[in-house]
Amino acid sequence: MSTLRGVGIGQGVATGPVVRMGEALPAPEKQTSTIGADAERIRARDAVADVASELQERADAAGGAAQDVLEAQAMIAEDPSLQDEIDARLDEGSTAEWAVHDAFAGFRTTLEAVGGYLGERAADLDDIAQRVLARLQGVSAPGVPDPGHPFVLVARGLAPADTALLNLDQVLALITSDGGPTSHTAILARAKGIVAIVGVVDAASLADGQTVIVDAAAGSVNDAPTAAEVQGVAERLAAREAEDAAPPEPGALADGTAVNLLANLGKPGDAADAVARGAEGVGLFRTEFLFLSSAQAPTIEQQRAAYIELLAAFEGKKVVVRLLDAGADKPLAFLNDAHEENPALGLRGLRALRASEDILREQLTALAEADAATAADLWVMAPMVTTVEETEYFTTLAKDYGLKTTGVMVEVPASALLADQVLLHADFASIGTNDLTQYTMAADRLLGSVASFQDPWHPAVLRLVREVGEAGARRGKPVGICGEAAADPLLAVVLIGLGATSLSMAPAALADVRRMIATHTLDDAKRIAAAALDTSDADAAREAARSAAQR
Repeated sequence: MSTLRGVGIGQGVATGPVVRMGEALPAPEKQTSTIGADAERIRARDAVADVASELQERADAAGGAAQDVLEAQAMIAEDPSLQDEIDARLDEGSTAEWAVHDAFAGFRTTLEAVGGYLGERAADLDDIAQRVLARLQGVSAPGVPDPGHPFVLVARGLAPADTALLNLDQVLALITSDGGPTSHTAILARAKGIVAIVGVVDAASLADGQTVIVDAAAGSVNDAPTAAEVQGVAERLAAREAEDAAPPEPGALADGTAVNLLANLGKPGDAADAVARGAEGVGLFRTEFLFLSSAQAPTIEQQRAAYIELLAAFEGKKVVVRLLDAGADKPLAFLNDAHEENPALGLRGLRALRASEDILREQLTALAEADAATAADLWVMAPMVTTVEETEYFTTLAKDYGLKTTGVMVEVPASALLADQVLLHADFASIGTNDLTQYTMAADRLLGSVASFQDPWHPAVLRLVREVGEAGARRGKPVGICGEAAADPLLAVVLIGLGATSLSMAPAALADVRRMIATHTLDDAKRIAAAALDTSDADAAREAARSAAQR
């Protein structure tokens, strides 16, 4: 027996036979067309349009975080610049297959050179190109295999289009050799509740048909389990099913300390699933869905209707709404379409809203009107707040519109280090661990080449969280966590030990986090957090916390 290691997503466990992902289609040979450029152009455009349509259909079916990812892929497929590159090669006499292959490869190289959000999207081009080539060749696109029985899927990486629609009755678990805790695969696996381990370096050693145990809680793959170990997995699964069948209790530590467990939502339609899974409210409602699909800002009436739909689903419960967080990976022509060399450090979040204050004021108006029409406990926060002055500006303006509870997102080291002063003006702080990690580690969270730096377990990030937690305790102000870190059950315990009073996550992660925190007291959480802090890197912090939790 040997044990393979990676980063586990959640606390699940599974066992079953390995089925490996199929190999990619081979690159087509460069050949001269025998049917002419116009006919090849029709073939290419029809194939691209079919793939874009398929991706959009998958997006509509998937919903949630997966919908955003797949819609972005559909838009990439039909990018006019990419189409121009294909046409240029067709005009030179090449076949549609070669034109698509070479244009996508060239576009990929260009995006990688740009870096940032576009650099990360370069990886998505491979999946799109494969799908278009398959259409042109009349074959099935490489994707998730269907062996006719439940299996553990092993792949180098998994395209968003495949992850989003995995058949959970067949795919028992997912093992990838690539990716980290904030990769698309990890995010979508967490959102769907898939047992997954990413970044398993030796995953290629696993063979088709080989029985394995995938233990996300331990971040391990047992590649030769005994019969007793397989039986142990069955017992763990039965215990988890029994716990999941019971009505969910409010989040609390073993000593009775309450910790609100909230949901991250991307649109009102996601509310029902969150409520069914025991969400005690909403810790992050992203309002971008109203803006990203429009050529102009939505009206106050359109916004108000969406906010009322959301708030009505959480009567009497806390709902934290984040104002439009545009810029960086979400540019909007009507807000800020100016080219920026490094948009992650540019005009985004509150900065962009302040520069277009009419959009900010319209959003505040719609939220205030929705609040007056419903019985939820509405909290409103501004994204990407960096300074104390920005905090005072936003909270003063929001209260002028009648919004009672106003706070800020802490996503940059500056606001974390000044949290004591920030919380003089804000009613609460919510830590976005994805961006806080990005800016602390100087590693674009959407760029695969620096994914190893994008780990919220890093002690530098944890120390900034502690700064905010301690400031909240001194000021008597709540401090929430709404980044991906809150969905990691062990890290959730650490975050509580650092001063977090609420945790918000993908609804599918609520059960595991609820179970984990219920096994530790507040003193335990502080002790485990101290162990993680007293290390020098993310891996050491994770292992120190795991050892401390076992003690």
